[in-house]
Amino acid sequence: MILDVRSLDFGFPARTIGRNFSFALRAGEVMCVLGPNGGGKTTLFRTLLGLLSPHRGEILLQGKPVGLLSRGEIARVAGYVPQGHTAYFAFTLREFVLMGRTSRVGAFATPGKADYAVAERALDSLGIGSLSDKPVTEVSGGERQLALVARALAQEPRLLVMDEPTASLDFGNQVRVLERIAALAGTGIAILFSSHDPDHAFLGAQRALLLGEGRTLELGPPREVIRADTLERLYGVRVQVVPVEGGRYACLPALGRAAGLVTQEEEA
Repeated sequence: MILDVRSLDFGFPARTIGRNFSFALRAGEVMCVLGPNGGGKTTLFRTLLGLLSPHRGEILLQGKPVGLLSRGEIARVAGYVPQGHTAYFAFTLREFVLMGRTSRVGAFATPGKADYAVAERALDSLGIGSLSDKPVTEVSGGERQLALVARALAQEPRLLVMDEPTASLDFGNQVRVLERIAALAGTGIAILFSSHDPDHAFLGAQRALLLGEGRTLELGPPREVIRADTLERLYGVRVQVVPVEGGRYACLPALGRAAGLVTQEEEA
């Protein structure tokens, strides 16, 4: 088991956000966390990685309590892709991604050829290898987000935690990241990612965790837990979950008349 979460309560020092979360991730498994803005997805992820202390419960990373591991020990197992990144220094994308090798080369060591090769492969795998020499401050927000994913991949983690990795990406790059998630899972990496698009869970996850009202509303295979009733409860809107070609499903929000809404003009 790569990640094992048991009866976890989490939040900030003076406030508990989520209660009684329990789930586990095995090698090669992908789980998508869905929930509204402010629902606690980022706080959950930061707690799992030891960046915030749990209020109650246990988090095991490869069988060891996260609270007993050093930052370097955690980084050698788990890679983290935060929601976004503001570039303050003009590192090239190659240098930026190479920072992901820190836990592998040590604080005072110099990256070697093998480390540079890992960084280049990570950039190429996300389609931004041609930007290797460009400063992070001069690329688009979407390209910077892809670089964040590449930096996490350069850690060569066993677990990859991705907080809304497709949030600032165009449609093509969203697909590229989802394809990369599937490919990484195929190599045995466990992946936990959050999204605001339920379709991403259908496309790229074996399980979905619906986080709302400070608890797990549903946890299981996307086809079983992502339903019209659960999405309405989670987001407060009416949604249809419809089958599409290839045995897959898609979510369609109900708008206007389809949602039973009538404007004042129409009533008149």
